Amino acid sequence: MFVSGAYVPESFRPDDYREWPYTIPAVAQVVEQGLEFTHPVTFLVGDNGSGKSTLVEAIAEGFKLDARGGRAARKSGGPDLGKTALGEVLRLETTARGARMLAGPRLRKKGFFLRAETAFSMTENLGGVPGYWDEDTAELSHGEGFLAIFRSMFRDPGFYVMDEPESALSFTASLQLVALMHDLGRSGAQVVCATHSPILAATPGADVIEVGEHGLRRARWADLDLVAGWRRYLENPDAYLRHLVDE
Repeated sequence: MFVSGAYVPESFRPDDYREWPYTIPAVAQVVEQGLEFTHPVTFLVGDNGSGKSTLVEAIAEGFKLDARGGRAARKSGGPDLGKTALGEVLRLETTARGARMLAGPRLRKKGFFLRAETAFSMTENLGGVPGYWDEDTAELSHGEGFLAIFRSMFRDPGFYVMDEPESALSFTASLQLVALMHDLGRSGAQVVCATHSPILAATPGADVIEVGEHGLRRARWADLDLVAGWRRYLENPDAYLRHLVDE
């Protein structure tokens, strides 16, 4: 592993938690208690607005990954987006391997931040660019383009952060990503992923952290609210749909 925890130094902690993002319970908990990484693959699972994307974005920034999504911070000619509010104060506790990688030359840094918001434009613009993927992903479907990114950019031992990578994936493609993340964990890589997908969260050996109004809590896959909701819906969709659509 490369990162063993995330924390906010006491000198950076806010005096007033009534401003975003500190109004988010999960963010406030990380500020006060920190977040420990105990497994090579970690999932943050929660509903929209729970704070999981805010957390993974700041974690990616803490490892000096491109805030727009992509590899280690690069001179791309695009506008400097700066850091997010949480990214400005969040610090990472690195392992010896992580410290060596961060201190080494940029080209030797192995990491990638995939965020659903920008991944579609990446598939159109980076196919064939040296250091990225060979396929012309502009000619592929979104799902095929995502899989091309995964196969090319998530293959060496490194630190990989993903924000809702399932957004373009079918059921079978999601299973392929499960296999890839499992293999990454066994190869010495580390993955931190925010997801809505019960398929991804079922990756064998992963640490699953449920994010919500309660803050953060570790949970078994079978006990996740996400899994319970999908299970009830798939067993009886009419029980939900009759309240939403007219007969």
